[in-house]
Amino acid sequence: MFCLSLLEHSLPVPPHLLNRPLADAIKGELERLFLDKVISNLGLCISVYDIRSIDGGFIVPGDGSATYKVVFRLVMFQPFVGEILSGKIERSDATGLHVSLGFFSDIFIPAHLIVQPSELEADGIWVWKYDGSELPLDLNEEIHFQVTNIKYPSIPAEQDENAKPFSPMEIVVSFPCIITSKILSFCQSLTYLASIGRAPSMGMD
Repeated sequence: MFCLSLLEHSLPVPPHLLNRPLADAIKGELERLFLDKVISNLGLCISVYDIRSIDGGFIVPGDGSATYKVVFRLVMFQPFVGEILSGKIERSDATGLHVSLGFFSDIFIPAHLIVQPSELEADGIWVWKYDGSELPLDLNEEIHFQVTNIKYPSIPAEQDENAKPFSPMEIVVSFPCIITSKILSFCQSLTYLASIGRAPSMGMD
């Protein structure tokens, strides 16, 4: 889920920061530039891990900033395909489930990949209906799901006023692997009934 990425960047340090220790000034500027930002194909920056080297310090005439070549490592949120993540249902609608990890919310589970058979109720909550039992996928409920695709969309040249906010990184679940505590408890009950020969058929053949 998390990894270290090594980067090199030409970093201008503005004059008002040059009275600070150089390492502190550079780290502050790196955090301002990268923290909570998405870097295409690398993921979401969580923190500046360390600074490996600082070279240069050239001052551009008429600018006053000192430019340094900095090599550093960032802690990145970059889930891999096939990884199982845990998050909470943030909102629910006819298109599917929108899930949040707390620090990252652009996770979408399409309606046709929600555990079946499920129906969207009038209150906007998806409910798994199986063998007379109803197990709602409530808001703020923790679920476990499998990642099979990560997208880094291009920034649109124009965007409609009513369009959803642009997401530079999207995690899409394209495999029906969604488990809540209620579903897990229900499945454990089925396992027990199967052990004593009383479980109904799951109908998954």
